[in-house]
Amino acid sequence: MLLDTKILSLLKVVETGNYTLAGRELNLTQPAISQHIHALEKEFNIRIFERVDKKLLLTREGEILVRYCRRMQALYSNLSRDLQSGADRILSLNIGITHTMESNLISESLAKYASTHKGVTITLITDTLTGLRERLKHYELDFAIIDGKINDNGLSNMLLDTDQLMLIVSPEHPYAGREYVTIDDIRAEDLILRLPNSGTRDLFRASMESRGIHVDEMNVLLEVENIATIKDLIRHGYGASVLARSACMDELRKKKLIALPFENLDMVREINFVYSKDYTNTQILEEIAQIYNEM
Repeated sequence: MLLDTKILSLLKVVETGNYTLAGRELNLTQPAISQHIHALEKEFNIRIFERVDKKLLLTREGEILVRYCRRMQALYSNLSRDLQSGADRILSLNIGITHTMESNLISESLAKYASTHKGVTITLITDTLTGLRERLKHYELDFAIIDGKINDNGLSNMLLDTDQLMLIVSPEHPYAGREYVTIDDIRAEDLILRLPNSGTRDLFRASMESRGIHVDEMNVLLEVENIATIKDLIRHGYGASVLARSACMDELRKKKLIALPFENLDMVREINFVYSKDYTNTQILEEIAQIYNEM
């Protein structure tokens, strides 16, 4: 069984933006690609593309068709993989993680799982919560490990752990010897924060707003996507940050960074597995959770 060549042609045209290039990559002629596109348009009674300034752009109906075709491609790929792996043994996993999860024990737990299951290959894909949700909906991922939750009728969440946001400073910082910091302390601090679309930033913003404080009123020096970069800047004395404690575990153990809780403010969040409701290999999640808890 092969995935319909019309679908492959459509997805390749979307990828390359050009019928000729799509044909070249699929070893088909340009007229053959055109015929496949016209056949899909006739089958669904829609226009898939329109030309604007010599560029191929998807119509609204074309976007819907492409979205479903990508799901079909991912499902077909998963089917082929699982059949080759055998009914009782999965040999490859596509796992999504958020940027925060990239920096804690999750990656080490996944590596240990792969090392104890010979022949298993794990592909880690880092993305935003929105991006991971879309990949899960399109069956491009087996599951994701995220900070927070994804509320979607087609997806399930399984709790792995809880985590807490704390003020992260260098050992030389004036606050380093304290047991905790206050909200007034953080308002007076130079901050290096995650980007506004991150789960960490959203939780921090919501917690501050519950106290009548807006993050825009704080002294935010930099907004950075990469957590490793933020930690490097803190170690070099360029400010402080609000990060998940789990994202700094290695540096905290080695005393390269200090984590301080906030007085009368608990910014606790969940760490969850997220997967499609028709995902059947949940025993893999349980095994990874056991490794994580042991570590």
